[in-house]
Parts: sequence; structure tokens; C-alpha cells
Amino acid sequence: SDQIPLNRLKVDYVLCYKYKKRRASKPRLSVTSNGSLPVPIPMPITGRWDSEAESGEAGAPAGDMEESKLSEEEKALMREEFESGLLEAGLQLERDKENEAKGQITGFIRLHIPWPILSREAELQKIKVAVKKKCELRKRTGTAGAWDSLVTKVNTPFQPDVPDFDVHKDSQTNLHFKTLKHPFIRDKLHLYDINSTETVFDNATRSRIVAEIISRTTCRHSCQTTGEFYLSLSFFSMCLCVFKLLHEEWANYGVMHKYQPVDLIRKYFGEQIGLYFAWLGVYTQLLIPPSVLGIIVFLYGIFTVDTNVPSQETCDDNLNITMCPLCDGVCDYWHLSTVCSLARASYLFDNGATVFFAIFMSLWAAWFLEHWKRRQMCLKYSWDLTSLEDEEEEMRPEYEEALQEKKAKVKAMSKKKVYKYIYLHVYLLQINVSSLQH
Repeated sequence: SDQIPLNRLKVDYVLCYKYKKRRASKPRLSVTSNGSLPVPIPMPITGRWDSEAESGEAGAPAGDMEESKLSEEEKALMREEFESGLLEAGLQLERDKENEAKGQITGFIRLHIPWPILSREAELQKIKVAVKKKCELRKRTGTAGAWDSLVTKVNTPFQPDVPDFDVHKDSQTNLHFKTLKHPFIRDKLHLYDINSTETVFDNATRSRIVAEIISRTTCRHSCQTTGEFYLSLSFFSMCLCVFKLLHEEWANYGVMHKYQPVDLIRKYFGEQIGLYFAWLGVYTQLLIPPSVLGIIVFLYGIFTVDTNVPSQETCDDNLNITMCPLCDGVCDYWHLSTVCSLARASYLFDNGATVFFAIFMSLWAAWFLEHWKRRQMCLKYSWDLTSLEDEEEEMRPEYEEALQEKKAKVKAMSKKKVYKYIYLHVYLLQINVSSLQH
């Protein structure tokens, strides 16, 4: 197969793993153009492995080396077999030989997806791509136009200074056009606004497609998933301007009053991080009404605390209300007026208006959930995530193994307690029988 230099490839994904330094081995995988040729499953590696390896390095695999149930030869065989599956799926692989030459115990594999495989997966996942036809944006006139202008002026200070990449302005006619998108079809490339195959899909989409291929690739003989020996890292080669925009318009305390540029966050960090910050923004925004209402309830308590009858009776020294001792023996009688400050402070947070605040919070919770569902569906539609199913996050192997060990210990302790309980009952039964005989 043809070999392509690494500096000409776009890194879409990175797989890292931990290994022990070995003395002899056969040549490892190199860059492969595509997976059209069948790749044989390699035989077990027969080289000797060093018995000692450094510990505590970054990028360590799941589980400790001493506690792992798999030998280094078995892990190497799994990696070789899985990499062969990635080659058969059409991905291009490049191993980081510099770390191996320096004697590092953490290895990296760079993954690149060629255009034929990328276009096929994009068509299967129905990812939307910009078409050549544009839509003209026209402003409304009359009362509706005046209302839109007012809302725009009010929201302008809260909007991040981030350009809308889907809206373009014609320099000659000064008209605004919006980019239209359609699910990608390989046979109709002439309909799409494509300048280069490397820039059709953004980095987050490319990494998501590669991650989907990785999740479908399994070993036929030695393993089932990559969780035992790989750590996956989606790799984004974002331009400096995007990083600068995020730093100025998002990761800055001076713009904390503005809305988050969730589209830009998604382009840089991916869909999952983008959805998380979108949820955080919606949650923070919807906390404003209960915060304002809570301040009103607190102010109502301040203005009405002097007219509250229980507080007046508690703080009135002339009534001379004597209370019983709080304890027996050492405690003495005490006057009710000594807890005047506590009674007045309690009324500030627990007054008549608190009932309405509790009713509002119960309705607010339902309102927040419904609003986030709508916002989430809008983001999934605009980010081309509607065709993907929500997958539960898999538990990492080291935590799963620790959980199993903990369950086994708890089960063993419970058995011991049961045996002690049975032995105690048998012992008491013997005592009762012997007493009856006497």
C-alpha cells in the first residue's frame, strides 16, 4: 500500500497506551493509505520483555500492571489485532516512533480518515453540509420590525462578539444571506459548497466519525473492545483565531454577563462539552427569576418583622415569659426574650411570602426541564446529532474491577456475619435445651 508522509496528514484521533520496553520485536505498523487490501492477523510476539517498568507515568492504561490479569504479550497481541481491524475499516495509522526511540513507556497512534471513508460515513450518519444556494435574510417591517429592533438593541450588550459563520453579507448589494445545509450525499458533490475535501467537515465532526468507526471495530480472537489497553483522545487541530475568540469572549471574567458562544465551544471541544456548557448556561440563566423572587421575599421579611405577633411577644421584656429548663439538674429557668434575635432572623427566611416562593419553585423546576429539552433538541438539530443515539458512558475497566472486588469483599463479610448469627442461635438453642433437660 502507498505510504503518505505524516506532515501531509490531518490527525483526526489519537490512541495512547502503556507498554513495557522490549528487547526484540518485529517491525510495527506504519502509515497505510487505505484498508482495501486484507491485513492478516499477526501472530503472538515472541520477543523478551523487561521485567521492570516505570510507574506513575501519564497516560497509564486501565488498571495497574501488577494487578492486571493480562500479560504484556497478550496486550501486544490485542493491540496488533485491533490495529489490523482499524486498517481494514479504512483508517490510516501512524505510530509515534520518537517515544519508542527515547525509551518512553507510553505509546501514541495517530489516526487519519481518508476522504472515501469519510464521505461514506458522513452519508450514513446524514451529516449536514453547506450547499451552494443561499437564503436571503429580510427584516420584518411595521410593528414586528420595530419590536425586533428593540429586542436586538436590548440583547446586544449580552451577545458575545463572535461572528456568525452561517450568515454572510454581500459587499455589493449589502444584503445578508444565510448558508443552507443539507445531509451529505456522495453522488451530488456539485450541489455543495466544497473548496477542498480537507475542509468540508470540521475537526469535531471528523473526530466523531473516527470515534464511531473505533466503536464498531472489535477483535475476533483475543479481545472485544479497546477499553482494556487503549485510552482514546479526540484530536483537534484548531486554528489560533478560534482559540483567541474563546479566550476573549468566553474564558474571561470581563464577559461573564454575556451569553456563551456554544457553537464555537462545540467546534473547539466537541459536542459533549458543548452540550454541557449549553446546559450550564440555561441553568444559570433560569436561576435569575427565583433569585429575584428570593430577594423580594427576604425584603418582605425585613419590612414586616416588626409587625409580626410571635416576634413581638418573643422580644417583649414586659411580658416576662419564663421557660422551663432545657435539661435536668444543671439547667435553670430562662426567659423567652433571650432568643429574640434568633426569632427575628428566622422570620426573615420563614414568613408568609415563603409559601408563594415554594409554589413558584415547584413550577420553576418543571419549566426548567421543559425549556432545556427544547434547547437540547434545537442544538442537536443544528449540530447534526439527531441521528445519533444517546449512549451511556462505559465504566472504565479499573473502576469496574475495583467495584467487583469491593462487592466480593462485602459478600464475604456478609457470609461471615450470617455464619456468626447462625452459630449464636445454635449456641443459644443448645443452652435452652440443656436447661429444659435439667
